[in-house]
Amino acid sequence: MRITHITTHVVGTPWRNLTHVLVHTDEGLTGVGETRMLGHTDALLGYLREAEANHVAGSDPFAVEDLVRRMKYGDFGRAGEIVMSGIAVIETACWDIKGKALGVPVWQLLGGRVTDRVPAYANGWYTGERTPEAYHAAAREVVARGYRALKIDPFGAGRLELDPAASRYAVSLIEAVRDAIGPDTELMVEMHGRFSPATAIRLARDLAPFRPAWLEEPVPPENLKALAKVAGMTELPIATGERIHDRIEFRELFESQAADVIQPDVGHIGGILEARKLAATAETHYVTVAPHNVGGPVLTAASLQLAACTPNFRILEHFNDFADAEIKEVVRGAPEVDPETGCFTVSHAPGLGVELDVDAAAEFPRQRARFDLWAEGWEKRRPR
Repeated sequence: MRITHITTHVVGTPWRNLTHVLVHTDEGLTGVGETRMLGHTDALLGYLREAEANHVAGSDPFAVEDLVRRMKYGDFGRAGEIVMSGIAVIETACWDIKGKALGVPVWQLLGGRVTDRVPAYANGWYTGERTPEAYHAAAREVVARGYRALKIDPFGAGRLELDPAASRYAVSLIEAVRDAIGPDTELMVEMHGRFSPATAIRLARDLAPFRPAWLEEPVPPENLKALAKVAGMTELPIATGERIHDRIEFRELFESQAADVIQPDVGHIGGILEARKLAATAETHYVTVAPHNVGGPVLTAASLQLAACTPNFRILEHFNDFADAEIKEVVRGAPEVDPETGCFTVSHAPGLGVELDVDAAAEFPRQRARFDLWAEGWEKRRPR
């Protein structure tokens, strides 16, 4: 079997574009992969055109390791976000082809499943009015849907420092959410890598009474010593990793013992097998894995294949029930959270277990997507 060509299909939302790639073969099998871009869609599509000509067309989709190696190192450059995201969509689609050809789910090809259920946490649910009352009501709706965990960024447009009034307001939002969801629902706090170590440590102290499951990216991710400083001054678990695009770059993070949870994005770190290798390394450092997942249903399905065969997998992020639920229409077999358990059920269908509906995808054309974390009121704009 050989890859003949690829086709790209971009699904647009107001805040990010979802790039889907179909990998076609000479035996009629087609696989799908997905990644999401914030402002770099043209760059990704340009890379994919060159990669198709230089590496992908004519390749054996079963030889995933070889194809990834050639795409990553064959152009004698340093692979960053664009290249690793391009690798991810092709690699994921190859696993989908491989599973379909053999009649088994991808997790079966990666060592077999260790679980049938994957816990989910809700994100994208709090994009309405930024008040304690609104957050309290929205959080109750999340729990009513069956979610046993949710994440929130309560900090507005704060950057590096947060003044006392803004800090108190952020804490009041967390207090309202905790009151709404009760003591047994997990509450993750997102910081988006925005604060200085001193500010992050102070906020961690203020938030501790509300028992966050983790603090996510409390400081800019480029400075691991700053992260270690925060980790050493709080008992709250630290999560990070969504903006690291090569598993090799996690080495220092593991050695520093600065993170309790790593959050690789399957759509940016080179795909399913690259993420599985990273998870195995994390396991040797007693670190759990909770992938960053702000993509659509295909990326969720790929992340679930990783979850099914990963002993140290913790929980999976999920946006599609809230921020842009309508895009689930573009994928047949889109994963759903069971309202009785708050978990995804692992698919036993061949490959990823999903199919891209190209005609439905065309109903959501690419947009000039914008996500400006530092603009006042960004969190008030509900995606439509």
